[in-house]
Amino acid sequence: MKSQQTWALVVTILLSVTLCHALDTGPTTPIKNSVSSTESDHGTTEGSPTGEEESNTNIYYSSKSDPSSEGSLVDTDEEQRNTGAGEGTHNPKHDADSVDTNAGGENIEAPVQNLGEASETKNGGSNTGHIIGKAEGKLGVRSTDEGSSKWDDQRRKEEKELAEDEGQDKPLPSPSEMQGRELYEAAMTLLNQTKQDNAQAYTLLQSAAELGHPLALQKVAWAHLLGSHLSQNVTRASEIFEKLAIAGDADSQMGLGFMFATGIGKNSSQAKALVHYTFGALGGSQLAQMALAYRYWSGISVASNCETALTYYRKVSHTVADEVSLNGNWVVQRVRLLDEVDNPGSTSALLDDDLIQYYQFMAEKGDVQAQVGLGQLHYQGGRGVEQDHHRALNYFMQAAEAGNANAMAFLGKMYLEGSSVVKQSNDTALKYFRRAAEQNNAVGQSGLGLLYLHGRGVPQDYKLALKYFTLAAEQGWVDGQLQLGNMYFSGLGVRRDYKMAIKYFNLASQSGHVLAFYNLAQMQASGTGMVRSCHTSVELFKNVAERGRWGERLMEAHSAYRAGRHSQALITYMLLAELGYEVAQSNAAFILDRHETQLFRQGGEGFSRALMYWGRAASQGYAVARVKLGDYHYYGYGTSVDYETAAAHYRLASEQQHNAQAMFNLGYMHEQGLGLKQDMHLAKRFYDMAAEANVDAQIPVALALAKLALLFSLKYLEDFQWLHLEELLGPDWDIYLMAILSILIGILILFRRPPPRLAV
Repeated sequence: MKSQQTWALVVTILLSVTLCHALDTGPTTPIKNSVSSTESDHGTTEGSPTGEEESNTNIYYSSKSDPSSEGSLVDTDEEQRNTGAGEGTHNPKHDADSVDTNAGGENIEAPVQNLGEASETKNGGSNTGHIIGKAEGKLGVRSTDEGSSKWDDQRRKEEKELAEDEGQDKPLPSPSEMQGRELYEAAMTLLNQTKQDNAQAYTLLQSAAELGHPLALQKVAWAHLLGSHLSQNVTRASEIFEKLAIAGDADSQMGLGFMFATGIGKNSSQAKALVHYTFGALGGSQLAQMALAYRYWSGISVASNCETALTYYRKVSHTVADEVSLNGNWVVQRVRLLDEVDNPGSTSALLDDDLIQYYQFMAEKGDVQAQVGLGQLHYQGGRGVEQDHHRALNYFMQAAEAGNANAMAFLGKMYLEGSSVVKQSNDTALKYFRRAAEQNNAVGQSGLGLLYLHGRGVPQDYKLALKYFTLAAEQGWVDGQLQLGNMYFSGLGVRRDYKMAIKYFNLASQSGHVLAFYNLAQMQASGTGMVRSCHTSVELFKNVAERGRWGERLMEAHSAYRAGRHSQALITYMLLAELGYEVAQSNAAFILDRHETQLFRQGGEGFSRALMYWGRAASQGYAVARVKLGDYHYYGYGTSVDYETAAAHYRLASEQQHNAQAMFNLGYMHEQGLGLKQDMHLAKRFYDMAAEANVDAQIPVALALAKLALLFSLKYLEDFQWLHLEELLGPDWDIYLMAILSILIGILILFRRPPPRLAV
């Protein structure tokens, strides 16, 4: 008996030690050593583990199509070159090469993703390894017409995991659940086509929602909240969000957070909004992560925390990077409503229908440049033109048959990526890239570089890849610059050189390549090749995160505003404003300022909210918003009249953004002694500065200076008590004086006009 008790005691002690060891051991980050194969079947993988505190730098390899200068109808600004980028604390799925870097003894991972699928590690983990692999048929070759997006694939995966009990098989779905899933997938297929059928898709989503499909319910709720594709019904949206949030849906938490933050359908509560945003962000909602990141970045209802903002923006950037494809996916266009009103016809956000018809007519007549330009428009979409790869292929084919190098290069892109329109073919892509490169076309040279870099249809050859990328970069082609930066960063075909990598990433970022912004952000965040800067890396990651698919709502809101649906436009802009989009903040303030909607009109609430949005836009560097803040304090809109605060805002806009309106206003306040010491000399100085800063300010400045000269004279007369203008004309005598001066200047201009020439 004693022996049995002794053995029982020994076994108990061993079990206790084992259990304690298991509880004390934290989660470890898996070290993945993978080898991918291609047609050439070569590539090796070696790995070396590192600690959890090692820095992790993900440098993405990608290619992006932008309109070239030849025959382009698309602007080449950064909004037209929209792509995505990824998150450093996740390891992307490697379809291309990544090598391990070592600067100063620090292991820094450099996974190289070229437009491909990505596998991620747990948050906070870091992997290192030397991965030189190639994945056949991937490289980001995804059809935008097939099935639902990766977002929805992940959702379905989560649904499956929730439905499974530990150690048990998933219960068979009911007929209604199966029908709801089929309807939802059919709707997503329509929405993911290059030419979307939104009306039919949302009809199917409503049917799926009636059958209780959670993802369909979520999309229907957002559509009702924003009034997009379905009638606006805030109450219905709130009911669905609450139901799904209880079930643990992260995006529904985001919806409730937005409603509490803005007071739409709920009593405004920033505390409740923060709670819902936090739960949504922890649940994986990209929108909630962006909203939370912006709040920590700007210190809205929370203490400002750069590192926390960096963490959340990084997570969102990872998702954006996974959705990058060769054509750059979608185009995010930022249109300011204030600019459209102040300068009608100056904005190039949308192409005029007559202009498009003219180019179509020219293309049909055989104009090669028109064919290439229309092909690029339909290939990428944007500026009021729907993405349509069928038309793009047709136009590129016509131009390529005429010998146009740009058309050949874009055909190479289409065949390299593949879609429902053209079957993916490395050989066909190689043929078109080679024909374009023979004509010294930078797009074709960059395409050939990609093929040699990854061994697609040709033997892998880093030297040739470097050669073609260099030729493309020397012509200013953004893809060549990005790829050169990647090769220097990873030491592929060239000695590793972080300074050269930074140089080419900077060049690519100046042309608007989002992956260049991402790479620079990763290097800034980890201090690779430069001094670490949390502030700079957050700004860069924020730039990347705002290029996600949700940015398409900017143009949806703009279209709704132009169509007179101001409430829908306002709510959509308010949603994007919560995510940190400065353009959305200024546009929401603009609509509220003009009282163009019935929302928030009680008790001057519109001005108060507009003041808040102008303030947020101004904090992001928008000079006009800073001037508007000064105007609101000057006139007492949404706040009490405060000349000193108004002058402070005008001074900031004058000194930091050299805004002519702010300079003129400061001159007037010095002239009148409002919030500032009355000083005619300083008033004249600010008037002169305004005229130098903006040509349009010269006429108002001329009138103000003429008035100022008269004031000197009148003040001299008043000092000797010869004339009392206020007693004679009242307190607004200066307005009468300005009117008289305007009339006199008009008469002088009329008389100084040269006489008409007589016909000979």
